[in-house]
Order: sequence, then C-alpha cells, then structure tokens
Amino acid sequence: MSDGTALTGPDGASRCPWALSTPDYVTYHDEEWGRPVHGDDALYERLSLEAFQSGLSWITILRRREGFRAAFAGFEIAKVATFGEADRDRLLLDPGIIRNRAKIDATMANARVLAEWAPGELDELIWSHAPAAHAVPRTLADVPAVTPESTALSKALKKRGLRFVGPTTAYALMQACGLVDDHLETCVARTR
Repeated sequence: MSDGTALTGPDGASRCPWALSTPDYVTYHDEEWGRPVHGDDALYERLSLEAFQSGLSWITILRRREGFRAAFAGFEIAKVATFGEADRDRLLLDPGIIRNRAKIDATMANARVLAEWAPGELDELIWSHAPAAHAVPRTLADVPAVTPESTALSKALKKRGLRFVGPTTAYALMQACGLVDDHLETCVARTR
C-alpha cells in the first residue's frame, strides 16, 4: 500500500503512484499528463474527455479515446458543431464510447458554442486561468481536486455557455493540459 509518495516502477523510475497500475497509465503519465496542450480543437477534446470521465475511472476513457476520436470527428469543433439528431442517435449506439446522453448532448452543444468563438479564444480563455505559482506536491494528499483557479475557469466556461465543466472537471483539465504540474516531487516526469 502506498503512502501517497512516488513509487519505483519496474524500470527503476520513480512515478506518481496512480501511473503504475497499468501500462496504459504509464505511457499516458510519462508522455502526456501535465504537458502543455494548446489549440482550440485539442483543448476541446480534452475538455470533452474530462466531462465523459466524470464519475468514471480515467482508464475507462483513456482506453476508449480512439473510439471517441472516431465518433466525434477527431474533436474538430467545426465538424462536431454540425452534428444533429441522427449523429446523437448514432453516438448513443456506439460501443466505442461512453453512451451517456447528457454527456453526448453537452459535447455537441459545446461544439456549437465554441464554433462561434474566434480562433484561439478557447486556448486563451483556458490558459488565462493558469496559476502564477503552484506548490510542488510531495504526496497525493497534496494534490487538490479543486482550486480557486479551477473554480474561476469553470465559472468562465459556464458563463460563455459551456456545459459539464464544473470546478473538478476544470481542475482535471488543468492537470492534463499542463496548466499545473501535479507530478509528485520525486516523479521522473517532473524532471523532464
């Protein structure tokens, strides 16, 4: 049982404890999580996947990510914004994704909202909420689920008409997209 500090993996490298449960997590942890993500479509994808993850394990989403990408036209905002009832019906039957009507509807509605924004506006809005300073976590207990910045980001996104973007989802987005670096102090990914 971990005390919440970084653990040594089979390759001898120290990692955040959650990263060692599956090879999929090791790859995601080492190569993606906490790395800066920019671009409206890329951020829309991450925001959508974090919304689908709500109430589920991230590994469930990670293992279906390619299915989500296929189902949602590569998360190209302009394409998903054109989705209609037939697309929603198709998505509700797609075994490659999480078939949750509210989350599917939110993903489609969010694309319609974002299609009206200027290019780069989503990127600018999200990154404007990156904290100026962020404490380096020593253990998992030091990693928050919500911060004042994620609460502010959530409110800003909701005010602009986006759905399924609560403060916890916003913080998960901030972690995944590198607005904050929550790799533990002795984690190999922090030193890269």
